[in-house]
Amino acid sequence: MPDAAAKHIAPALMLIACLAASGCSFQLPKIHRVTVQQGNVITQEMVDRLKPGMTPEQVAFVMGGPVVRNAFDNSRWDYVYTLEVPNAFQSRVIVSIFFEDDQLVRIIGDLKPSEAAAAEEA
Repeated sequence: MPDAAAKHIAPALMLIACLAASGCSFQLPKIHRVTVQQGNVITQEMVDRLKPGMTPEQVAFVMGGPVVRNAFDNSRWDYVYTLEVPNAFQSRVIVSIFFEDDQLVRIIGDLKPSEAAAAEEA
């Protein structure tokens, strides 16, 4: 009787050993991950085109509509752009624009008007 049981167990153990050994070299196919862009594309050139005294319509022509608008205070527009390339890098750019009396007065954030743009204005 013990020989009959060994006859059935030996092939099963051999099969398990083979599967375990081959499992180490088995690779699942790679999953494709997409690049994710969100918000308005914001470039230094766009920010350099902004000048104090511009109206909200002129700013919207240059920058596009803001991603975030405060429903209670329309004097601040926030532009946010994020880019995520899987397994490579992540980038985030934020620019806030402030108006007083419907005129651009201040720009803060990751991009500011460059020195060259300020020199052209003077």
